[in-house]
Amino acid sequence: METRKVQVTGGSTYTVSLPKEWAIENGISSGSIVEIYSEDDTLSVTPECDTDHQEGVLDVSALEDDQLIRAVFTMYVGGFDVIRLEAGRVTTTQRRAIRSAVQGLVGVEVVEEGSDHVVVQDLLDSAELSIVNAVSRMRLIATSMLEDAVTALVENDDDVARDVIERDDDVDRLFLVVSRIFRATLRSPRAAEGLAVSREDCFDFHSSARQLERVADHAVKISRLATELEAVPETVAEGIADLHADVGRILEQSMDALFAKEGDEATDLGHDALESVREIDEHTRRIDDILRDLEPVQVQSLGLVLDSLSRSADYGGNIAETALQKAAPRP
Repeated sequence: METRKVQVTGGSTYTVSLPKEWAIENGISSGSIVEIYSEDDTLSVTPECDTDHQEGVLDVSALEDDQLIRAVFTMYVGGFDVIRLEAGRVTTTQRRAIRSAVQGLVGVEVVEEGSDHVVVQDLLDSAELSIVNAVSRMRLIATSMLEDAVTALVENDDDVARDVIERDDDVDRLFLVVSRIFRATLRSPRAAEGLAVSREDCFDFHSSARQLERVADHAVKISRLATELEAVPETVAEGIADLHADVGRILEQSMDALFAKEGDEATDLGHDALESVREIDEHTRRIDDILRDLEPVQVQSLGLVLDSLSRSADYGGNIAETALQKAAPRP
């Protein structure tokens, strides 16, 4: 840390010198323009940005299949708007993996191809999908997936179950968008200012989005079990439906708390959700008692369903805790 003494020039202008080493490293000299951002009691100074698009180059010669897909995802989340993937010769298998990666991202397309390279670009206007909108959409999709997964189970509807499994890709794509936006705010105050959302709030939205992604994963798990199970006994089906209703309320209360404008409302909703989470274990045990009379294979599968619903309630509780922290007074 360095300190600088503030001086007043011209009777009304406050000035402070820049650290010489920082200026040299960032190409700052006399006449250079810097950007200044303020957030509460913090002032950030960055070199002027010449372009809004960040370009990155990645050698993919040794990457194929899942490794290549993850590499593209990493570059995207890392904030690159244009990603140039290079190799001595890009194989058909690699091109297939790149296309698969692009399909897993929002607003990204292949814009150029050659024998030794593929260029993908993010064409999405950042104003079209803010972090708040992305998390809101994740909430709608994840909670509806969980509801439909339980419906598929209790009604023995494989078509609904398969539809839930397919919708998981939508949640994953949105989570990558949230991660990209969040990491951008960590790197640059410019990104946070453009969002009109504080970096602390971005952290809260990102951590909550992670919980929603896990809820969606458990909805997929329940759906896969639903396709394997025969008709569930009526008493068990009623118990699971009632348990889901409680879990659904926890998720809705928690997300309402996260998005609440008033601190008191967020606090009340958050505490209500956490109190309800404590009751889930007792509810689960009551259904466990009913399962004892079923066949072992069915008991095991339905036990996994109960575990997924219980974990989803816990994820709702995690969101509620985040909402309480977000609503708490800040120093």
